[in-house]
Amino acid sequence: MSSTQPSPESLQQQVDGIRWFHRIDLGDGVVTPGLDDTPAKLRRIQLPADLTGKSILDIGAWDGFFSFEAEKRGAKRVTAVDSYCWSDESWAGKSGFDLARRQLNSQVEDRFMEVEQISAAELGGYDVVLFLGVLYHLRHPLLALEKLAEVTDDLLILETKVDLLHAKIPAMAFYQDRELNRDPTNWWAPNILGLEHMLRSVGFGHFEVVSRPKPLWSRLLRKPTQPGQWWREVQQGRVTIHARKKGY
Repeated sequence: MSSTQPSPESLQQQVDGIRWFHRIDLGDGVVTPGLDDTPAKLRRIQLPADLTGKSILDIGAWDGFFSFEAEKRGAKRVTAVDSYCWSDESWAGKSGFDLARRQLNSQVEDRFMEVEQISAAELGGYDVVLFLGVLYHLRHPLLALEKLAEVTDDLLILETKVDLLHAKIPAMAFYQDRELNRDPTNWWAPNILGLEHMLRSVGFGHFEVVSRPKPLWSRLLRKPTQPGQWWREVQQGRVTIHARKKGY
């Protein structure tokens, strides 16, 4: 342990003072107690094992798990972008990200930026863009995908909530209030076909679903999170998409 690094006891004390979303292994037996099962999500999104020499943009980085993971896998440059989570003091703001970056001796860059502000002029282009758990929180999802297309040089990895899974046409559900997970920051969720059409409309020529919603029988058996919402929630799930612009 270097002289600049805290003792395991001091590190644990700092971790305990922060409300975490991601579960990050900080070394010395200290893992942040995030609400999200981040290692499981890492498996679902199928982040390439070797990112040597690649540039990575992580939009909606929060505590930074996926930014730091990309760096571990050899990325030459990683930029973490967030605004809402880093300004929300009820979640300790940006202190989790900053602590993890210091402890991991990370060179990940950070930009405080709304999705609508993203552009090639501001950020340049990136080989891989991560957009995990963000789309359904946005009031203008198609505009967001246009912004992503502008900064994605090769691969977009998009993980999101989907709805209307039984619709046979491209469709999107709108949530006026707390209909999705009792969270008023959730606005839209497309079905998979709708998501494909949206991505193709902004320039992504190749679309691959790498993780799908739980099977129908599992969704039929689950207990609804809100009274009277069973059938609505049966039609919901999560997906991960790999979308590319070139070579197809």
